[in-house]
Amino acid sequence: MSMPEKLIFLPGAGGDPAFWQPVSDALVHPASRCLLGWPGFGVVPADPRIDGMDGLVALVLDQIDRPCALIAQSMGGVVAIQAALRRPDLVTHLVLAVTSGGVDMTDLHAEDWRGAFLAANPAVPRWLTDYRADLSAAIKTLRMPTLLLWGDADPISPVAVGTRLNGLLPDSHLHVIAGGGHDLANRMAATIAPLIDAHLAFAA
Repeated sequence: MSMPEKLIFLPGAGGDPAFWQPVSDALVHPASRCLLGWPGFGVVPADPRIDGMDGLVALVLDQIDRPCALIAQSMGGVVAIQAALRRPDLVTHLVLAVTSGGVDMTDLHAEDWRGAFLAANPAVPRWLTDYRADLSAAIKTLRMPTLLLWGDADPISPVAVGTRLNGLLPDSHLHVIAGGGHDLANRMAATIAPLIDAHLAFAA
């Protein structure tokens, strides 16, 4: 596996491209940066061509034009997994933070965030809450090195979810951060940036 020449950062359902900015700024890795936002989810204007999760995946695929690492939080992790499944030849590394990754979490005591999130963000497209896919079988085919970043204080994506993904992904490492919540990828940038740098320096 080659080293990444481009780092593509994917936010969660907030859709803000600035979510990963503190981590991007703290990384020493020389690859170029691409901080994506989700159209219609916040500060990024809606795009009528995007009417489902496949549209978000297409946005990411458009950016995978050289060896890339996908660095994703929460809902962005589901997008990252699907993009990696479609372009395993160019996705060299994955970094997934507090995400379902597209696995079934019904038995893992995860807090359902959708209702409150939609109430607080009425402009967010409703197809978000309708998305139900179990990527568990497909995830087992992903061979790129994967870093799983979890916090032990996150009710939305508890550590049990990270443990499940760690068991499914062939080459993964789960790092649990004390006191980390669902926003740890933004608020704890100084803690996780060195972990990501070390991960990106490893070639399978």
